[in-house]
Amino acid sequence: MAIGSGLGAQLGIAAETTYGTFVAPSKFIEFTKESLVLKKTTAQSAGIAAGRLLALSSRRVLTRREVAGSIDLEVTNKGMGLLLQALMGTSVTPVQQGAGPAYLQTHTLADTAGKSLTIQKGVPLTTGTVTDKTFLGCKVTSAEFSCEVGGMLTASYEFDGKDCDEGQTLAAASYANMAPFHFGQMALKTGSFGAETALDGIRKVSCKVERPQETERFYAGQSGLKKEPISNDQVKITGNLESDYVATTLDDLHTSDAATSLVWEFVGPNIATTYFETFRITLPAIRLDEGPPVVDGFGVVKPTFNYVGLYDGTNPVKIEYISVDATL
Repeated sequence: MAIGSGLGAQLGIAAETTYGTFVAPSKFIEFTKESLVLKKTTAQSAGIAAGRLLALSSRRVLTRREVAGSIDLEVTNKGMGLLLQALMGTSVTPVQQGAGPAYLQTHTLADTAGKSLTIQKGVPLTTGTVTDKTFLGCKVTSAEFSCEVGGMLTASYEFDGKDCDEGQTLAAASYANMAPFHFGQMALKTGSFGAETALDGIRKVSCKVERPQETERFYAGQSGLKKEPISNDQVKITGNLESDYVATTLDDLHTSDAATSLVWEFVGPNIATTYFETFRITLPAIRLDEGPPVVDGFGVVKPTFNYVGLYDGTNPVKIEYISVDATL
């Protein structure tokens, strides 16, 4: 029996071959909170019957089903590949680095067609029995990464899904020995693409990637379930850079509205030879929208610069992940 509280909960994920078709979970996420739920649409008959004062229960119908919610977690040195692939859209095979156990995943920005997940949630009753809620056809609609002074690198993923199946067998959870990326490993670099240099004074960074999709694809003949969402707008990348005012580099970029390449990276312990645990986001072109420094008291000036990620015409937006994971 599991513990009869959130301590006994679990989340398992697997990449689907066909949208909305169950695949038994192969990876288990250590999450901090989640809000995945079945959303249903019902209709109640408004028919008039002589003397009836209350709507008739038998004339309520369930017209459609879908899934929505989010998962918050710490970004760790293992097990992040499936989520990154579902966000970025590229089919990724980890590439061995040298002859050792280090593997590089390069997730470049692409359409997310065909990239959906089965997410199985185990929810404990107070008795210790863990109930199964399996969410099918889960597509990432956005993800936001964030890290600040003294903290871990965290991520919040938003999902849209096709249906909830409570008839599957709950998979037995197993976990790798994972460690989170954190502020002590963080660097933020800007400059010309491929020649970025580290900035001083950075206290907090965030980056949000939004994948707009047509999620209302409910058609006749589909039993009230949706077809796979389709991208229906350009990807939106935004974030903010909180800093102490130690130099004018970001301030000057805001004033001129010039573009700069941004590299936000975390480099952890050595895996083998020259290869280290790494999480890196590269945005070849960003522009700063807001955040010029203002003085609001006696303390150190602390501007927060908001940015938008754009295409530089040549180089792709990408997330690189080096770990010991030989597969996603």
